[in-house]
Amino acid sequence: MENTLLAPTTVEDAKDLGLLPEEFEVIKEHMGRTPNFNELNIYSVMWSEHCSYKNSIKWLKTLPKKGPHMLVEAGEENAGLVDIGDGLACAFKIESHNHPSALEPYQGAATGVGGINRDIFTMGARPVAQLNSLRFGDLSLDRTKWLLKGVVKGIGDYGNAFGIPTVGGEVYFDKSYNTNPLVNAFSAGIMKVGKMISAVSRGEGNPVYIVGSATGKDGIAGAAFASKDLTEDSSDDLPSVQVGDPFQEKLLLEATLELAETDCIVGMQDMGAAGITCSTSEMSAAGEHGMIIHLDKVPTRQADMKPWEILLSESQERMLVVVHKGKEDEVKAIFDKWDLNCEQIGEVTKEPVLKYYFHEELIAEVPAESLVLGGGAPVYEREYKEPAYYQEYKKFDINNVKQPDNLKDVAYHLIQRPNIASKRFIYNQYDSMVGTVNMSTNGPTDAAIVNLKDTNKALAITVDCNARYVNADPEVGTAIAVSEAARNIVCSGGEPSAITNCLNFGNPYSPEVYWQFVGAIKGMSKACEKFQTPVTGGNVSFYNQTAIGNNKIEPVFPTPTIGMLGVVQDKKLITSTAFKYKGDLIFLIGEAHDDISSSEYLVSYHSIEESPAPHFDIEEEYAVQQQVKQLISEGIVQSAHDVSEGGLFITLLESAMTNNLGFDVLTDSEVREDAYLFGESQSRVVISINEDDEDDFVDSMMRSGLRFTLLGHVTKGDLRVDDENFGTIEEAKELYDTTLEKLLA
Repeated sequence: MENTLLAPTTVEDAKDLGLLPEEFEVIKEHMGRTPNFNELNIYSVMWSEHCSYKNSIKWLKTLPKKGPHMLVEAGEENAGLVDIGDGLACAFKIESHNHPSALEPYQGAATGVGGINRDIFTMGARPVAQLNSLRFGDLSLDRTKWLLKGVVKGIGDYGNAFGIPTVGGEVYFDKSYNTNPLVNAFSAGIMKVGKMISAVSRGEGNPVYIVGSATGKDGIAGAAFASKDLTEDSSDDLPSVQVGDPFQEKLLLEATLELAETDCIVGMQDMGAAGITCSTSEMSAAGEHGMIIHLDKVPTRQADMKPWEILLSESQERMLVVVHKGKEDEVKAIFDKWDLNCEQIGEVTKEPVLKYYFHEELIAEVPAESLVLGGGAPVYEREYKEPAYYQEYKKFDINNVKQPDNLKDVAYHLIQRPNIASKRFIYNQYDSMVGTVNMSTNGPTDAAIVNLKDTNKALAITVDCNARYVNADPEVGTAIAVSEAARNIVCSGGEPSAITNCLNFGNPYSPEVYWQFVGAIKGMSKACEKFQTPVTGGNVSFYNQTAIGNNKIEPVFPTPTIGMLGVVQDKKLITSTAFKYKGDLIFLIGEAHDDISSSEYLVSYHSIEESPAPHFDIEEEYAVQQQVKQLISEGIVQSAHDVSEGGLFITLLESAMTNNLGFDVLTDSEVREDAYLFGESQSRVVISINEDDEDDFVDSMMRSGLRFTLLGHVTKGDLRVDDENFGTIEEAKELYDTTLEKLLA
């Protein structure tokens, strides 16, 4: 058959597709000729930031990847894989769907959930838990309310119908996210060690199948869309927003896991960003083979789809499967059983070149290696410089902030802040119990706890990032994010194991934004090395920004979300945040400081946004966590809750509310009262113990050498601080539980 090449493209065509002129020249070198339109589209999506990480990979490679539990390291497969003991492994990953959610919040969030779950079950793991990390703008804006309601409904509808529980997450609000919300979805799945399916293609003559849903025009060039700034014209890109079907995804899950139990599969990959283009190129490059693909054999939802539309479509609930030759009938029988498309669209070739045909006409021919990360995709080292605000923030002096006369007013102000108040309006829309993997404990835990059936173990999972800290100091703020994730797992009775990350930043071509990114990577590396939690992979999302008027834009707060996996070695160690009994003693482990920097109190009560990150010492943090872990293992602790947003008072309140108890505590005369109660200096944990265990607790703490303070005791329901009445638990709880619902009414 004659190789009919279509008309050559120009550098202007390349620029229209988001490629740089110099990239166009490199493409011509790879191909030995000028690409045609189809080929140029292939490079435009595969060399987009979303797929190639061309502006971030240099620094991502510096993150620690080695660890005692690692089975798959970052970049090797669709998700990280960690040995959790008892012959089991956990696949887990977090990814963003920010730009689609900014335009169409329901489908943008829903398909984010679908995509991250496919990354997990494509490897042969059954998803058991989902979490999410969400950022929205000013809640007084109608747009923010619309975005939040759409995103939450999208996550809830898709996750609930798919049948995987949403067991935890976080939600923050700040005006920097007014235009561009952040929607980060996390999924974890369980499989037997040694049963992983790789995203690889090899074996000349092996058939290539597309399975799952039919291909449509939704999501075309979504990867390229996610690799550019949001503007007023972005609504014209609505075809770049995918449309999800959770019921199809459930069928695809069951069919895929049934297929994984056979010996039919060479390799399999989810069709996420860049669709067929991405899965064919990445699998081929990984296996050092090529493919011949017949696009006209792809099942489509719409008539007369053009070849480039089929190539670039990001329609959901689809996989590419390379099958051992001779096993075709067995594979088709499985997908027929589940009433899913299963069509052979090509075969593996020895030559590492991708050839795409449409009605027997060769419409694109590209070297597989030239498309992928670590192959021909460009790698850039971007300029970065410290922004002027960084030194200005350091000039903050707590002595210039007058301490309020009425600290009870401050406490009740904080209770009603959207960043602190209950998020029950959101989590009530999620099914947290489907599949019965969510552990029923004696109250909530700092990290989500997921039951591992037929073992005495459980998973502890959390997502964490205070972006205000990161904005104030990227290196310190990101180290805090990793440390808080580890602290949450330790306070829940677990041992931190590994992390995945979702790095949400502004435009990488801005030196100030890139400085934030580099600082975040350095802080993450430092903390992960200290806690021995290697990075298993994740996602980089650049080009997140907000319009501030007069055609000016500012980046969102740098938000390197940390998803951390931990293991509870014995379920009896699971520790909740809830105070248990009246009369129990309340202790603070760790040292308080005269520090209100970057706190919700400073920002919302005093309207001061310019301050450094809160006090943080990683050695102190590590020592506190080791001691809390020791106390829990000794059976001394009734409850444990880390001090974070809102400071000590909010920590005490959250521990009291579950069982409608109260507290009577004293502050430290050496520290300003507002800093002691509402400051957010790190490395502090509130625990409660039975009076009978006080001697054992004190002995253990004395051996540790750590600072600890008897705050007071658990009461029946009154809230007292320094002998002052702060109301009742019922009054505080009513405000805490209903604030968000009232703001969204």
